[in-house]
Amino acid sequence: MESFTIREVLDAVYRGQIRIPAFQRGFVWEPDRVAFLIDSIYKNYPFGALLFWRTNEQLRSERQLGPFELPEPDADFPIDYVLDGQQRVTSIFGVFQTEINGDSDEWKEIYFDFSQEDDVQETQFFALSKDEVDLEKHFPLRTIFDTAAYRRSTKDMSDEVAASIDRMQSVFKEARIPVQTFKTDEKEKVAIIFERINRQGVPLDTLQLLSAWTWSEDFQLQEQFEELIADLNEFGFTELSNDISLLLRCTAAILSDSSRPEDLVNLNGADVRARFDEVLNGIRGALDFMDSELCLPSIENLPYQNILVPLSVFFSVPGGQQVILNEHQKEIIKRWFWRSSFSKRYSSGVLRHMDADISEMRSLKQGNASTLDQFGAPVSPDYFLVNRFQLRSVSTKTFVAMLAQNSPKNLIGGDVVDLRKKLQRYNRKEFHHLMPKAFLAKKNNSEVGESVLANFCFISSANNREVGGAAPSVYRKKMADNVEEILSSHICPYALFDDDYDAFVKSRAQMLADRAIGLCGY
Repeated sequence: MESFTIREVLDAVYRGQIRIPAFQRGFVWEPDRVAFLIDSIYKNYPFGALLFWRTNEQLRSERQLGPFELPEPDADFPIDYVLDGQQRVTSIFGVFQTEINGDSDEWKEIYFDFSQEDDVQETQFFALSKDEVDLEKHFPLRTIFDTAAYRRSTKDMSDEVAASIDRMQSVFKEARIPVQTFKTDEKEKVAIIFERINRQGVPLDTLQLLSAWTWSEDFQLQEQFEELIADLNEFGFTELSNDISLLLRCTAAILSDSSRPEDLVNLNGADVRARFDEVLNGIRGALDFMDSELCLPSIENLPYQNILVPLSVFFSVPGGQQVILNEHQKEIIKRWFWRSSFSKRYSSGVLRHMDADISEMRSLKQGNASTLDQFGAPVSPDYFLVNRFQLRSVSTKTFVAMLAQNSPKNLIGGDVVDLRKKLQRYNRKEFHHLMPKAFLAKKNNSEVGESVLANFCFISSANNREVGGAAPSVYRKKMADNVEEILSSHICPYALFDDDYDAFVKSRAQMLADRAIGLCGY
């Protein structure tokens, strides 16, 4: 094992020799942890060796060194990619360097408190913002390897203090950073080594491990997911940090028949790269089915987002191919969707149910016997009389999804509701009470709460203003001539216009339950 002085580390970074591969995580250390490392170096305490992969060929995809943008490498030197110790290298460089400006507001300079006595336990090094610095006791470490700056910083000090600072400087000039370097031209080995190292220390998250383990010059897993999310923005995907769990579950289901992303590490990284187009096609195909067959244009509309996981298995095919469903398969998948939603299948025993559904979905896809939809999902009118309308709840999302199947018409105008626009926007303003709250407040004798599912439907804000707080028999006069069609499209009885709330919601709840039972295939 060799070792570098701090000066040698700085120079290697300045000339572009020390670099960070794309599969590394970003710099995550807090400023106080950086100061703690510096204190360990000063006291000659063990702080771990760095691991470099030395190569003469620069990778096409790299990371910055924390907040510092690395210069292009000098052609006369090999490149050392950091496989272990990125946080330490970045900290050491950031503390002592003076030539590269960082772009992070969170980076704090480290200062030596020369007013304190040496202590084996207590630190003399602190991460300070500019307003916390007291020049009567704080010395900036960034000047230690800059002769002119060091001279300016110490020229007005007393001999005693200057001697203390000189001793501190001498320690850092003589300190050596242990480094283990290995050379290989087989790049696939590099990611495996990185992944194994990180299993032994502070664990990476699943995406970071998989990004390392599947990495190649031509395949960056994180970039693949980010590009996919950008493509799927219209389906409600927003950013990697929000959607990564769902994407990893879909990937695991397609490639390893498991709902557990960690099972992916049992596969060969090259196989994942070779089959990743199956993942992309599976997710896109599942979303297209959701939109075209279930009238749900966004993952926000799904009662459970994990429903996308088994569904993506059915549509996973290599690039250039397409899954064509027959009517039998289509009906089974739809029944599975509705039974899963109404029975709240993924509210408990999630992994067990998901793994079973993944297996049965693959059987269905292969044309074999499948029990995908063979589980109970009893639905009674009480479902719509007990559950309140709360937009993020499973029961409300299931209710809204069911209404969407019926091509609902605008309550006043009688034209078909633009479901794509409403469901993609998916907020509380798109749904209102059929019997207005103001009307019910006057009666004040209802057995059933005003905000149960059975009293809601798609009503735009504009239509709702026209309805106002009037009794249904009154706002009936404002509705288009096709009243029967409008009510039918909302699975709503004509009894609405009798102004008898309890009778109305019980009648509608029965109609909704009958429709739900039909969707579930009973």
